[in-house]
Amino acid sequence: MTDKHSRFQGSEQPSMEQRIRRLNEIGIALSAERNQSRLLEKILSSARELTAADAGTLYLLDADTQLLRFALVQNDQLGIYLGGPGQPGVELFQPIPMSVAGDETREPLVVVWSVLNKQTVRIRDAYDPTEFDFSGTRAFDAQSGYRSHSFLTVPLINHEGEVFAALQLINKRADADQIQPFSDTDQELAESLASQAAVALTNQRLIDEMKGLFDSFTRVLATAIDKKSPHTGNHCRRVPDATLFLAEAVSASDHPAVRDFVMTEADFYELRTAAWLHDCGKVVTPHHVMEKSRKLETVFDRIELVAARVEILLRDLEIQALRQQLEGGQQHTLQLNAQREQLIDDLTFLRRTNVGAEFVTDDDLQRIASIAEYRWIDAAGIEQGLLTEDELKNLSVRRGTLNAEERQIMNDHMVATLEMLEQLPFPRHLRRVPEYAGCHHERMDGKGYPRGLRREQMSIPARIMGIADVFEALTAKERPYKEPMKLSQALAIMGRMAEEGHLDPDLFAVFVDERVYERYAAIHLAPEQIDLPDLAHLNGLKSVVKKDAAE
Repeated sequence: MTDKHSRFQGSEQPSMEQRIRRLNEIGIALSAERNQSRLLEKILSSARELTAADAGTLYLLDADTQLLRFALVQNDQLGIYLGGPGQPGVELFQPIPMSVAGDETREPLVVVWSVLNKQTVRIRDAYDPTEFDFSGTRAFDAQSGYRSHSFLTVPLINHEGEVFAALQLINKRADADQIQPFSDTDQELAESLASQAAVALTNQRLIDEMKGLFDSFTRVLATAIDKKSPHTGNHCRRVPDATLFLAEAVSASDHPAVRDFVMTEADFYELRTAAWLHDCGKVVTPHHVMEKSRKLETVFDRIELVAARVEILLRDLEIQALRQQLEGGQQHTLQLNAQREQLIDDLTFLRRTNVGAEFVTDDDLQRIASIAEYRWIDAAGIEQGLLTEDELKNLSVRRGTLNAEERQIMNDHMVATLEMLEQLPFPRHLRRVPEYAGCHHERMDGKGYPRGLRREQMSIPARIMGIADVFEALTAKERPYKEPMKLSQALAIMGRMAEEGHLDPDLFAVFVDERVYERYAAIHLAPEQIDLPDLAHLNGLKSVVKKDAAE
């Protein structure tokens, strides 16, 4: 706010009433400003406006280093405007230490004295003898051709009585050519403005600190969930990246279905928060379910119990073979050898099935059921089936490692997520976090969970998160039950999911067309996963999307 903005104009000095009215207007403007850079610029420019100062500096005190750092420097006569929005920085000016070690006799700088003593200082002329050190001022004048006369330095004090900044105003101008000292009225106005500025800056600092605390809390919670399971580690960290990358692409896209959808900075923050919290309900998911990387795994992988029983059967067969040899029954020996080979092959089959990486066919299920009927005798002499009922049920899981009950437990993390988030008193700018976070397992056809919502019942950001969650899960490289998936394979699967009503086809088209996957892959995927996907499978999908848009 320099002479070309809203400074008092003309040779006629404003009346006291006009200055007080202007002070009130400035106070209202300061309380409404949310951008710190613009707020600092308004504080200094407004102080200069009210006191008719030709130049001024705003300092911020670094409490940790006890250094006064230049935040803004303005000088109308020299045309210097540094540190404000869109202006050069103030790196040329070195921070000022609050004390000079080992030199207690040195005269203090006026701004340092003002901060230390929490008092306003007025100087008629910097070149008159004073108790302050103006050597730096004189050096600047000699180099720039400027002539510093009057000074008004005002500390900014927060609600805790601590000085955290200082205003220094230089050369009050009576007119274009005449410099005069700052008056009592100038000091009162500057101190009043400093008080309002301190409130505005403190409020902004508190808001920023609360926001920082909240953001840190969401990340700590996400980190705790990731650490709960090394197999899904970093999922909660990577989903926000995938979500925001796609959201940015959708917001800038001219795709017919999302052409009118634009996100603001506040919208992105809300979606980012939801992405960090999207799996918070997993804190209640039992560890053995989250960590179940094999079908027979509980506290340990029970396949070794099955292997031990097979070993008992193999030893029984060997004993029978030795007995047959003693009795001269060669035919029975050949039969026992065939049974032994069959048992070894069956155990190999069960170990492979236990991994859960392959789809279990009907023939596989029949073979598992047949193996379960093998009989062995335990230490108590009781004959039992080779597989228990629970082992048979788990090995018969067609896809993955979770049985129906365990999968429901995992699905219930979404119910817990919604219950947790809906209990939080989110402010207005975060009120949609529960919706966004709670919809990433819903499907476009209404067959998802936990609420069975259809596409038209979900917002675009919620649908974006669903795509991000699937993409991260497919390409994650830490899952023990599958090899790291290449981009081409992941996109092919997602393309089918979009065609089948699982993912939003319009948003997936943007995901592919804008190459969002490449941006994500460059950060999170291993080099061997990054290939050139064949996107021909999307041709039919895009035709369907265009048809739907036309209708």
